[in-house]
Amino acid sequence: MKLYGSIASPYVARVVLFAKIKGVELQPSEAPGGGIKSPEYLKLNPIGKMPTLEVNGQGIGESAVICDYLEDAYPQKSGLPKDPLDRARSRLVARIVDIYISPAIGPIFRNMNPAKRDTAAVETALQDLTKACGYIEHAMGAGPFCVGATPTLGDCTLAPTTVLVRKMLGAGNFGVPDPTSTPRLQAWWKAMEGHADCKAILDVHATALDAFLKTMAGRR
Repeated sequence: MKLYGSIASPYVARVVLFAKIKGVELQPSEAPGGGIKSPEYLKLNPIGKMPTLEVNGQGIGESAVICDYLEDAYPQKSGLPKDPLDRARSRLVARIVDIYISPAIGPIFRNMNPAKRDTAAVETALQDLTKACGYIEHAMGAGPFCVGATPTLGDCTLAPTTVLVRKMLGAGNFGVPDPTSTPRLQAWWKAMEGHADCKAILDVHATALDAFLKTMAGRR
């Protein structure tokens, strides 16, 4: 079993983090053929995006689906709460990230350069991002993590995306309040940083993301 992609990607980091809380060591590797558009990689995942999990020569794409596979393939330690309602809450947090937060990230990322900024697009994206963070808080159960006393799927999905949002808002000097810094989300983030396994992976993700953002800034 091999995971292909860069840990700088919040989607790759999500899978690594989810595997870790389940007791599965899964380190990302460079895509076969040297890139996600290579013939070798596209044979595994014709979508041409990361991550891809290779299992017995077959490729599984999409981070959410990979996490589902890991949950099924390694049931000894679940990455979801025991209670059905809490399981739904954890899944809902992950779903909100993918459906409402991620689409807002694109316009912000494309407008990091103030000299070439589409102000209207940024304002709309920031409004959408703030609303989505409110949806996240509403979906969360009792803390300190998204649902309960241990990290689950929702935490693994939300955490790398939070790292990306905070770094983009800081590097782009947008001059707006950080919507991930509300009291509930701050308490959640403190719990994530206090969890040794989560912090270790998030630190590696943050370092790789810094390098990626620096490279992109140089191109702009």
